[in-house]
Amino acid sequence: MELAQVRLLVSDFPACYRFYAEVLGLKPQSGATAGPYEKFSPATGSAGIALQDRSMMAEVLDELGDTATGHRSLVVLRVDDLDSYCEQIATRGAVLLHGPAPMTDRMRVAHLKDPEGNLVELQEWLLLRG
Repeated sequence: MELAQVRLLVSDFPACYRFYAEVLGLKPQSGATAGPYEKFSPATGSAGIALQDRSMMAEVLDELGDTATGHRSLVVLRVDDLDSYCEQIATRGAVLLHGPAPMTDRMRVAHLKDPEGNLVELQEWLLLRG
């Protein structure tokens, strides 16, 4: 088994597309800015995040027609230099909710939300201190 992607069901596809492509700097697969689907990839690694228009999936599963409420997902992205990356994305419109700050002795994190309210955690892994 292989993880292909994490897919987020969104109502405002263009706003979420802009967030993942322009604010976070992930590479879109096809450039489908209006949807109904797009996969985004980081510069390294094979995992990806995909957006799918919520109304399209509601045609398959009626229950998805309801508006999503509450925190239903947490996308986690690892970066090499958390402070620098947070400064970069802030200039592109990101609003940090928390951090950068230590989470454990081995990790620093920052948190923000995409336009649909999905939580995004940015992680910087630290070397073990001994």
